[in-house]
Amino acid sequence: MLVYIHGLNSSSRSFKANRLRTSLDPHPVVAIDYPAHRPADAVAALSDFFTTLLGRHEGIAPAVVGSSMGGFYGQYLARRFRFSHLFMINPALTPWSLFREHIGEVMTTADGERYRVSEALIESTRPYGIAEPCDGTPSTLFLDRGDEVIDARIAEHLYAGCGRLMVWEGGDHAFQHLDEAIETIREHLNRARRGLDAIDRTSP
Repeated sequence: MLVYIHGLNSSSRSFKANRLRTSLDPHPVVAIDYPAHRPADAVAALSDFFTTLLGRHEGIAPAVVGSSMGGFYGQYLARRFRFSHLFMINPALTPWSLFREHIGEVMTTADGERYRVSEALIESTRPYGIAEPCDGTPSTLFLDRGDEVIDARIAEHLYAGCGRLMVWEGGDHAFQHLDEAIETIREHLNRARRGLDAIDRTSP
């Protein structure tokens, strides 16, 4: 099973979410909506989702893909729930620095909610940052160095000593190497399924 966590102002119906659903079939892909622009509410909603999901599917550890701010939240949640793997696409791992130049701007979510970027909003992301991610959490980062929104070097530096970095020159924040990322994700899901099948065959 794969869970997709969308980025800021996006939704479960985004291009990436739809591509993951269609390209990874027959593996189940679940994409959820949550208020990415309200950090405390976002973490609460995502935590409730994973608590329910893991309660229904005891013994199953989902793989998770987080894009941009979805990667930021996924990184935090991977330390609180059992994921088989965390994949991050152009993750916004230090949003308190990323959004500072946008203070005062009014943004609109995919569902039409308008909000203003404020100092308080930016600072409210800090409790969910992971300063030292090299703690054994299985992670893969997909990065376009041409990302015009997020400096890819931040993620490269944070994960230099751990995880797997797949980095492409060029590209942009929308991420132009989704096909390659999907193949890597598919390999993981196939391995996980083979492992479950093996367990089922040996179970009494």
